[in-house]
Amino acid sequence: MTTPAPGAGMRVALFATCINDTMFPQTPKAVVSLLERLGCEVDFPLGQTCCGQMFTNTGYFDEALPTVRRYAEVFAAYDHIVAPSGSCVGSVRDQHPMLAERTGDRALVQQVRSVASRTHDLSEFLVDVLGVTDVGAYFPHRITYHPTCHSVRVAKVGDRPMRLLKAVRGLTIVPLPASEQCCGFGGTFSMKNPDVSVAMGADKAHHVMETGAEYVVTGDNSCLMHIGGVLSRLNSGIRPIHLAEILATTEGARR
Repeated sequence: MTTPAPGAGMRVALFATCINDTMFPQTPKAVVSLLERLGCEVDFPLGQTCCGQMFTNTGYFDEALPTVRRYAEVFAAYDHIVAPSGSCVGSVRDQHPMLAERTGDRALVQQVRSVASRTHDLSEFLVDVLGVTDVGAYFPHRITYHPTCHSVRVAKVGDRPMRLLKAVRGLTIVPLPASEQCCGFGGTFSMKNPDVSVAMGADKAHHVMETGAEYVVTGDNSCLMHIGGVLSRLNSGIRPIHLAEILATTEGARR
């Protein structure tokens, strides 16, 4: 008897996030490839927009509210919403209910809370919902993993990304020195405090270089963009890659 795939019969909505949709489309494509391999039926609701985190973080609560309403409306019909970004998932689960509460609209608050509770970071969905850590990935390279601030402190993904990476065949994981330190991107922080941001990014990049890794891995492309930019300017030869892209790679695929 053939064992059914972990996600067989499960309909999932992909929340690509605006930075991925605009700058890193290979990441949401990798999520679709991975989830379909695990048996899920993946939808991409075309009405989705930004989570509004940049507005909220900067104090523009009124301007952020339309993105909250849109998110709740677009994803209301789905039991599971999956995003390859701990940062944006953290915004949906932490900031969206707060913004909805400010309106005094109880129906909106209820809808927002309901949809937020069904929103998962990719690593959470794989480990907690599908119940898998070995997704059949093969990636014969030396990597180091940076746990991004929002994924750890807001989305609280814990050790799930590392558990998934440890099950990847051919992979060598090198611990990242001072891994708990911020890379310095921080969304609008990097625009308001560019000198501090670059200094923090340089520290992170040098720690990555100490590992001798071929790739630096995170679950957030915003942080990966910042770290990767510094690594590129230092001619390190180390490539940034999103967790989803490793998990989607199988034996025989070229990288």
